[in-house]
Amino acid sequence: MWITLVIFSAIFLGIYDVCKKQSLKQNAVLVVMLISSGVSLLMVSPMILDSAFGLGILDGTIFQTGGTCLRNQLWIILKAFIVQASWVCNFYAMKHLPISIVGPVRSSAPAWTLFGAVVVLGESLNLWQWVGAIIILTCLFLYANYGRKEGISFKHNKFVYLLIAGTLIGSVSALYDKVILRTLMIDRMEVQAWFSFYQFILAFVMMMIFWYPVKAKTDKFEFRWTIPLIGLFLTVADFLYFYGLSCDGALIGIVSLIRRSNVLISFAAGALLFHEVNIRQKALILLGILVGLAILCLMK
Repeated sequence: MWITLVIFSAIFLGIYDVCKKQSLKQNAVLVVMLISSGVSLLMVSPMILDSAFGLGILDGTIFQTGGTCLRNQLWIILKAFIVQASWVCNFYAMKHLPISIVGPVRSSAPAWTLFGAVVVLGESLNLWQWVGAIIILTCLFLYANYGRKEGISFKHNKFVYLLIAGTLIGSVSALYDKVILRTLMIDRMEVQAWFSFYQFILAFVMMMIFWYPVKAKTDKFEFRWTIPLIGLFLTVADFLYFYGLSCDGALIGIVSLIRRSNVLISFAAGALLFHEVNIRQKALILLGILVGLAILCLMK
């Protein structure tokens, strides 16, 4: 069951990336982050109220939060800081780099997550899971190499460095998710609800400090209908992700690999919406990703 949930999470995450790319084009990054975070907060506000005041109105449903405590809040606040750092790096990278470059490089995150899951968390994979994982990782690295053919310097472009930093921080966040859900046993809906609250607060503070005082000299903000969709699709993707990760037997290394297969949707958007190049060659590599994904799903 957890694999199915994570596959659907990957689909919504891919749509989220497309909306993000469209929203950030010649737009104020920090304002886009604030609005999308606000939409996410609005969607989970019933869970926050239920958790904060112990109303019990969601008891017995998949949205039940189970209350909260200071210890849990501190762990969730730390998660919000980690994710916010990753968001800032990735949003600026997405604004200035082609989506067909951003998607594959970010999809290399499972390599670092898988390494951390095996070395730090002591997870073990069976033979077929290793085969599927290696196929996917190999294809993702091959895909990332096409950036050099499209004039993106991986050595001299500061946004590439931001992208790499955001990817590594995202890997740390994935491992942290496994710890707070499975080791610390914090309720998955409590994590998602309160994380959305703290992320909105951080986004507001960053906008007021770094954008608002210089708004006349920097990128102007233009509202687009894709901006609230960022928060909508990310919230649904995260709900399915946390639900899958909380299931018995879920492996963070495999979860991360499947979730980052959202690069398939990034590829389709790059071809159909943004008219990017090297589509045929990239399609062959993406076929390899599908093969690896099939092995992960069928050879459990």
